[in-house]
Amino acid sequence: MRKRTILALVVALMASSCQKKATGQTVAVVNGEEITSSELNDALTNEKNLAGANTKDARTAELQKLIDRKLVVQQARADGVDKTPEFVNQQRRLIEDLMINLLLSKQLKSSQVPSPEDIARFEASRPEIFSNREIWSLNQIIYPLPKNPAVNAKLAAAKTLDEVAQILTADGIQFTRDSKKIDTAVFPHAIYEQVAKVAAGEPFIAPGPDKAVANVIAARQPAPLTADQARAVALNGMRKEQADKIVQNRVKDLRAKAKIQYQPGFEPPAKK
Repeated sequence: MRKRTILALVVALMASSCQKKATGQTVAVVNGEEITSSELNDALTNEKNLAGANTKDARTAELQKLIDRKLVVQQARADGVDKTPEFVNQQRRLIEDLMINLLLSKQLKSSQVPSPEDIARFEASRPEIFSNREIWSLNQIIYPLPKNPAVNAKLAAAKTLDEVAQILTADGIQFTRDSKKIDTAVFPHAIYEQVAKVAAGEPFIAPGPDKAVANVIAARQPAPLTADQARAVALNGMRKEQADKIVQNRVKDLRAKAKIQYQPGFEPPAKK
């Protein structure tokens, strides 16, 4: 009898120690799974829709979202979603992306803040974003990529959008007309430099995987930035370029030290 009593007491103590409670840093427990104050605070920080809301109401609303999220995740786990190849591959990719981003963030935080001279040089090197930023109104012709190189050569030499239409019609290629507004700030710098050299009224062609778009700039509307806006955009652009450079240099160094083995047929072509 004494042994049974002791055994029952041990079982009871084990059960009570495993039972999680919503105390301290744990703000809620959902089917035995904790939601911590750190998790809630992180969710509040990333929730832009709660800006300006009452702090207590915002916390309560966000906690309910986290509870719903936990319930759905628990159901997915019960259905075996976390055992599928798709989940495993995406999870690995997400973890790798997170680790890369945190590594970059750590290195960027330790880098020096650009000087006013550095910022001015960056702005001068990107006129499409700063001094010459414009909103372009484009007239377009969208068509499937011709397989005949001779037709592509004629299209590349066309001087007007109507001439593009005539070439396509003569070759029996169907096309559609459209119009679009585009901010020059979205252009990669090298592409902007090429387009900026195109004579007024002449088309420039943007090829895609299976379609191409012939564009003519019909109107240009200046869209200058304020000094504060320009500085913020410049800093973001400089950080991105710095991050790209860090990645390139780090990968180059790591590749030089790494031992990489390929299955036959998967190796890159030999350098010439």
